[in-house]
Amino acid sequence: MTAPGVAPPCARVGRCVTYNHVVVDQRTDEDRAADRLFRALADTTRRDILRRVLVEPASVSGLAARYEMSFAAVQKHVTVLADAHLVVKQRRGREQMVRGDVGTVRQAAALLEQLEQLWRARVDRMSAVLADLDPGPRPDPGRP
Repeated sequence: MTAPGVAPPCARVGRCVTYNHVVVDQRTDEDRAADRLFRALADTTRRDILRRVLVEPASVSGLAARYEMSFAAVQKHVTVLADAHLVVKQRRGREQMVRGDVGTVRQAAALLEQLEQLWRARVDRMSAVLADLDPGPRPDPGRP
């Protein structure tokens, strides 16, 4: 249940149903995972952290030294990336090591590829419709 006057998250994306005044989220687990993934990638610092740990695993303290923000802020960014399964955190002694998860990055790329294919199919259909409407070359009005 949400606060009065506040739309639940599913209402903002248009996929929820109300049963006896209880909002039921209709998103699939796949939709939720994609939402977490793209929310994590929406931040510049998180994208930079991901780039770094895809190249080479790093400690959270090592990552924090590269940014003008607190250690706790970098930890929070890493947690968001981990919740989206973009990175894996692992304890090594007193350090928290972070490495990128290439599999999840590939899943994101595959999802974007599917969306691009849908978009290209629409553009191709629109081009075909426009080609059918085009009567051919028009005479130049300036020529006799």
